[in-house]
Amino acid sequence: MSLPKELRNNGVVKYVGEAPQEELATGERSTRNRVARSILDHGPSTVSDLAGRLGLTQAAVRRHLDALAADAVVEPRDQRVYGSRGRGRPAKVFALTDCGRDAFDQSYDKLAADAIEWIARGAGGGAKGDAAVSAFARDRIATQAQTYREAVEAAAPEKRTEALARALSADGYAATARGAPNQQGEQLCQHHCPVAHVAEKYPQLCEAETEFFSELLGTHVQRLATIAHGDGVCTTFIPHGPGHGAPPGAPQDGAPQTDTPKISQQTDHHASESTAGRNPA
Repeated sequence: MSLPKELRNNGVVKYVGEAPQEELATGERSTRNRVARSILDHGPSTVSDLAGRLGLTQAAVRRHLDALAADAVVEPRDQRVYGSRGRGRPAKVFALTDCGRDAFDQSYDKLAADAIEWIARGAGGGAKGDAAVSAFARDRIATQAQTYREAVEAAAPEKRTEALARALSADGYAATARGAPNQQGEQLCQHHCPVAHVAEKYPQLCEAETEFFSELLGTHVQRLATIAHGDGVCTTFIPHGPGHGAPPGAPQDGAPQTDTPKISQQTDHHASESTAGRNPA
């Protein structure tokens, strides 16, 4: 299910469906935002409540609610009645869904940054703090690794980057795989990053992800760009080579057998050529 986008400067839901030009001209989107905002401010509301607060006809409110419900921003519920209830069915109210609530400004980014700062401070700050944050970042990736690993291992060797992209997309990263311009490898592009705002301050999140891609695909990789550092897309270069398409962790042809690097440990085996969370000079 696609989530409605947000306008972070004012906390207003942005309707993302394809709207006719005449709808845009009459301010339908703006009014729809007001309907959603009114429900956020006042809680589950009837059509009559919304019409009164917003100065709209009930027919207009219903039209906007239908559109918001189609986008999974609101949902109808039976109104809760406290005390004795009169005759007839309870009035229908409209409430924000979890998706709809998430479309407004949240403080999750700040909460996550505060938590990571607490980890670093608790470890003593400085180099020890950085190491603690790196350990947290690797552990976070390790808890998500199994789904990605299964997707990659089930794919044909030449399709493993594409399989990883699909698995990442299922987790909200809007990822794609394509041939690199020099034809010497592939580019894994993540067009969205759910932790970009936190990764701006803590590049260890990007570094752990890059290490994981390296381990999972069985080759060194190079992080070329990240959303967290101002680029439009997180781009990882995955080179072709003698071992391209080998099972994850397998040695390249002619290379000595080595242990598969573990995400939970510090490693520069495959990611030594990665710029991780930073843009290359």
